[in-house]
Amino acid sequence: MLSRSTIKTPIGTLHLISHDHQLLASGFSNFKELSSQLLSDDQKREFNDVKRIPIITDLLEDYLNGDLKALDGISVRQPGERFSQSAWKAMRKVSPGKTISYGELAKRAGSADAVRAAGSACARNLIALVVPCHRIVKTGGALGNYAYGLEVKEWLLRHEGALK
Repeated sequence: MLSRSTIKTPIGTLHLISHDHQLLASGFSNFKELSSQLLSDDQKREFNDVKRIPIITDLLEDYLNGDLKALDGISVRQPGERFSQSAWKAMRKVSPGKTISYGELAKRAGSADAVRAAGSACARNLIALVVPCHRIVKTGGALGNYAYGLEVKEWLLRHEGALK
């Protein structure tokens, strides 16, 4: 059984889906949108709506309250090809308050020439905030795109101290 919960943030309601203590999806859209992108086995599971997901909700609240390293304590799993998995792992190594370019992400994920694939990995990231695709920007520092809108990306980067 999967757990579903929401958490209120200054930038909207964050929807969460987890299995045990592992986060499978988080985003500012809705449960239907997030559920449709889960692994097919997970899509077949029943959902249990809960007020809080142990550990995960606490760590997200800690992050929102200023403990920017709290997200590191959340275990994640999402479907994706090998390069996307490498890119998501590389994103999690970008410290709060820092940004890297899509080109640098491609390099860190194992293929410096795969800049477009790095951008696609950001676009397909199912675990917003925790897999911090908001820390990936265009060469030269322009913010680039963000699935939940540039104002959300800006808020997150400001919250983390990457933008003044």
